[in-house]
Amino acid sequence: MSTTDPISMPTSGPGGPGGPGLGIGAVCANFGRDLEENLGQIGALLTEARARGARLLVLPEASLGGYLSVLGRGRDGSHDNAPESLPPVLDADGPQVRRIAALAREITVVVGMCEADGTQRYNSAVVVSGDGVHGVHRKVHQPLGEGLHYDAGSHLGAIDTPVGRLGALICYDKAFPEAARALALDGAEVIACISAWPASRTATAEDVAEDRWRHRFDLFDRARGLENQVVWVASNQCGTFGSLRFVGSAKVVGPGGDVLAATGTGPGVAWARVDVAETLHAARRAMFHLGDRRPEVYREMTHA
Repeated sequence: MSTTDPISMPTSGPGGPGGPGLGIGAVCANFGRDLEENLGQIGALLTEARARGARLLVLPEASLGGYLSVLGRGRDGSHDNAPESLPPVLDADGPQVRRIAALAREITVVVGMCEADGTQRYNSAVVVSGDGVHGVHRKVHQPLGEGLHYDAGSHLGAIDTPVGRLGALICYDKAFPEAARALALDGAEVIACISAWPASRTATAEDVAEDRWRHRFDLFDRARGLENQVVWVASNQCGTFGSLRFVGSAKVVGPGGDVLAATGTGPGVAWARVDVAETLHAARRAMFHLGDRRPEVYREMTHA
């Protein structure tokens, strides 16, 4: 798979391999049902990440086994059509994740999959490196009938990883400011939001770059990075799967809401090198959004 580097962005120091700061890759790629093909793609991406000196690689939602081929209209079964097939159900400590850990070695990877827990199925983001699984986020917010096929997660918390305190979200989770805020308040300095975010199915734009859902995707990324003053890493599927057309637009966003690197709507990787501690310190020095909160004023709203 070819990669792109349309915006070269050292936030601090040179952006090439071995430079200071954390090397980050946000992936925009198409992943389907074939697990062996998925693992081959992931292996190639990790090879390039290593050559670039990256230590964090964020893959899309459902990068192991693919996403749903359609999105329904509601949670009551009255959606217009059903998926042709469902993603394979995998274990967070299963052979596929162990293979990614072996490939990853010193690189921390965020990978999306359908996770089994007894009889329940979750749309999950697994955070893994050569040291093993560091944590799992189960998608909390479910759009457009996704709840017909997945159980909803019920926890939001940051994860300690070899690259620091990391938060993970999945796709529609980014539309809820409380989700990203909960991770930032739990100490996440980098938040990885993995997606299989499609183009709108109504009032569809011929050019996906002009699609209104792509516009929302980009707005959420910049807003969540800015309001929490974190480094925000957004991956996404691209191309098509079943009746869905994905908007791409993987990116790395700085704590000022500035896009440091982006892929556009086509396949590629947004590569960035960020001195996370220094960048967050600079952003929070004058106005510290987390520290300036007044939770006693709006506590009742959060319990509505």
